[in-house]
Amino acid sequence: MRIGLTRAGVGEVESDERFIELAAEGGFKAVDVDAKGLVERLGAEGAVRKLESHGVTVGSIGLPVEWRAGEEEFRAGLTDLTEAAAAARALGCTRCCTYILPSTDWKPAPFMAAATRRLRICAGILGAYGLSLGLEFVGPHHLRTAWKYPFIWTMDETLDWIEAIGEPNVGLLLDSYHWYTNGHTVADIERLRPHQIVHVHLNDAPNVPAESALDNDRLHPGEGVIDLAGFVHGLHRIGYDGIVAQEVLTPSAPEETPERLVRRSKAGFDRVFAAAGIRLAGG
Repeated sequence: MRIGLTRAGVGEVESDERFIELAAEGGFKAVDVDAKGLVERLGAEGAVRKLESHGVTVGSIGLPVEWRAGEEEFRAGLTDLTEAAAAARALGCTRCCTYILPSTDWKPAPFMAAATRRLRICAGILGAYGLSLGLEFVGPHHLRTAWKYPFIWTMDETLDWIEAIGEPNVGLLLDSYHWYTNGHTVADIERLRPHQIVHVHLNDAPNVPAESALDNDRLHPGEGVIDLAGFVHGLHRIGYDGIVAQEVLTPSAPEETPERLVRRSKAGFDRVFAAAGIRLAGG
């Protein structure tokens, strides 16, 4: 496994270029960034040089298509998706991810039908550029009733949906916070096959009942109550060899500098992986 960073949890960084530098300085091997924007600013060759000179890869890009709204809005985003996929491929990135809200104002049956068709289209476009699509189930209980109708929030439900989408390049984005707030266990991870996991997010939870944990009140890895050593050990046991990227959503911007937050993040990763008895790739 290789460790990576998202922008969540490292404060206000002025650019993706500086974000790449910070990640490298902190000992991280991957960043989740806007590949298309990086290529537009630096050119494909310049962006590759920037990444390679710092020993960093692009871990994942976000899905730039609004698949949860109306059909016209969805169709309008497909050009952006094609361009984003091409940019990601130019930078050697093979993952694109999106999240599934656990409730919706749509009636569930027509929403499921439309979303399945749309994500199948997205997966087809991504697959043509060598990218996989990761679907992230969202576990916090307060979001299950934030909109009118319940939808999907467990790992098994998401796996069932992936099977219905029916494209070979679709899998899970497995987030430790959503794993924890669902009451999932290490055994749930160990029954997965590594190809079912596209990407992983690592974060921690405050010492409150799991059903009270808020989506935007996360802690840095190793600073809370989630069994993160068990989480990453489960990934290791099934042979997952991809990226584990920090994602720490907070209710307000952190007061520490990005430099200090990256060092804090790396220290947390080091504690978690050491507790799991896992040596990090490149570490």
